[in-house]
Amino acid sequence: MAKYFENDSRSMRDRMQAGDLYIADDPQLEADSLRAASLSDQYNRLSPQDPDAAAPLLAELLGGIGEQSVIRAPLFVDYGKYLTVGARTFINFNLTALDVAAITIGDDVQIGPNVQLLTPTHPLEAEARRDKLEAAKPITIGNNVWLGGGVIVLPGVNIGENTVVGAGSVVTRDLPANVVAVGNPARVIRELPES
Repeated sequence: MAKYFENDSRSMRDRMQAGDLYIADDPQLEADSLRAASLSDQYNRLSPQDPDAAAPLLAELLGGIGEQSVIRAPLFVDYGKYLTVGARTFINFNLTALDVAAITIGDDVQIGPNVQLLTPTHPLEAEARRDKLEAAKPITIGNNVWLGGGVIVLPGVNIGENTVVGAGSVVTRDLPANVVAVGNPARVIRELPES
């Protein structure tokens, strides 16, 4: 495994955030993941009628959350601290945000239930996978985007502002601003007027 990291003294956390290969079961990363799992579990067990208890947990778990944003439990993250959510955003039940790389969600975004934002990538070579190597690419969701229920966004994707992605779509590549996209893989079916 040393061949992957020759002449590179960076921590696995630094390698992961740079999008380079890293060891997924590194002790530092495991500790970060356990921290996120504990905070997520506490958040997911809160009563929906207790927003005052939810706010400090989300502030501790996430990299940032804007004013008046709502995230309905349950919420599932890898690390939490690499997920940022803008202001006035609504995220429905069962968001899975594998934030191995940064996930940035803009302002006024609407995210339906059971959406998956997936940043991790895995080597095609069998030996590298056996060695527990991974990498990741960031995801950016622009302002005023609407992701329908069950949408899956793959590593490295940027979705432009005001874009609507239909329920069940799989977004495999960047989508421009002001369009409607649907399907697997998601494709643009119409343009929206700029407002």
